[in-house]
Amino acid sequence: MAAAVTALLTLAVTALITGLATGAQATAPSSAHSGYASPSITAFGCAHPEAPGQARCFGIMKARRTATGRMSPFTTGSPTTVGYMPSDLQSAYKLSGTSASGRTVAIVDAQDDPNAESNLATYRSAYGLPSCTTANGCFRKVNQSGQASPLPSGDYGWAEEISLDLDMVSAVCPSCHILLVEANSANTSDLTTAEDTAASTSGVVSVSNSWGGSEDSTITSSDSHFNHPGVAITASSGDSGYGVSWPASSPYVTAVGGTSLSKASNSRGWSETAWSSAGSGCSAYEAKPSWQHDSGCAKRTVADVSAVADPNTGVAVYDTYNSCGGGSFCDIELELGLAQGADGWVQVGGTSASSPIIASVYALAGNTAQVTYGSYPYSHTAALNDVTSGSNGSCGGSYLCTAGPGYDGPTGLGTPNGTGAF
Repeated sequence: MAAAVTALLTLAVTALITGLATGAQATAPSSAHSGYASPSITAFGCAHPEAPGQARCFGIMKARRTATGRMSPFTTGSPTTVGYMPSDLQSAYKLSGTSASGRTVAIVDAQDDPNAESNLATYRSAYGLPSCTTANGCFRKVNQSGQASPLPSGDYGWAEEISLDLDMVSAVCPSCHILLVEANSANTSDLTTAEDTAASTSGVVSVSNSWGGSEDSTITSSDSHFNHPGVAITASSGDSGYGVSWPASSPYVTAVGGTSLSKASNSRGWSETAWSSAGSGCSAYEAKPSWQHDSGCAKRTVADVSAVADPNTGVAVYDTYNSCGGGSFCDIELELGLAQGADGWVQVGGTSASSPIIASVYALAGNTAQVTYGSYPYSHTAALNDVTSGSNGSCGGSYLCTAGPGYDGPTGLGTPNGTGAF
């Protein structure tokens, strides 16, 4: 009987996902996608297909399939056995020794992570980073209206996303203050309200958005929520390979693509290629910014810059609010990537990692008063690592999906080589 119920539930959930994925909506990562080599990769629970007017997050966990068919973390238990650590990221992007002098990076996500502050404390303590708490004024969590309460309801998938975002700010900019703004839901209207709150909060110099959705004819009417002069706003380019998501395509943001990052025996000590699942391409609706000059796209091109995103070369994250509660339906959710069973240290990636990394580099640069949307890196390419190989799909060999010298879609102008490009 139990097996029959499970089978029916599986069919029902599969049908739901199929229904949500029809039309122009993005689909959840699957083993068939070139960037997801099952059984080693599974999407965060907030990365299932978005409904119209909703967004998904762009986080992915490196995992393995157990004997029962469930997905569980590939490696857990130690901050030194999972993914890249703060010292690795600071080394790869030449950020060691820089300070933001208490400038604030804001994170906009949906739903609440009740364990956000305690998880952040564990992550920072594990790597010897300075304490960042509500009590010492470094960390603040608010709702989409900027108030400490009431907070939204908790959500396991978005909580995992929140942990990733907070940990990446901590890794790249340990001296930054952090503002977490939690939207009431994944509806675009709530997320853009949270965006305005984040960007208008005193002390905020950059805002990271690790979420997005498919482009449609309505997106330009919401672009104004990302138009905040003096604040650098970053947005993940997506995790479904060649193709454009919004708000990464907004002309008011720095669109952040993704790379695979590896240690190397060269002068830099690291090498990067385009991540096969990073989003990129030519917008169907957004006008081309004056500072973009690539010739193969008459409208806005994604991405502008990039950072590590491949979960196979992913980062260490600490998350404890991510159990879907057990039972047959929980098993199905885990199987389909709608929830996670991780608890503690996990290795993750996705352009959800690269967006807060770049937002933190902007904070370290301390130059956002002079930054006009995503334009600054275009006139400072010498301070970027040019990524020249790899691709994220099929576009006839075009730079829109194939990395090469100079600008390309998956990696933009390249990755940080210090803070000079920001």
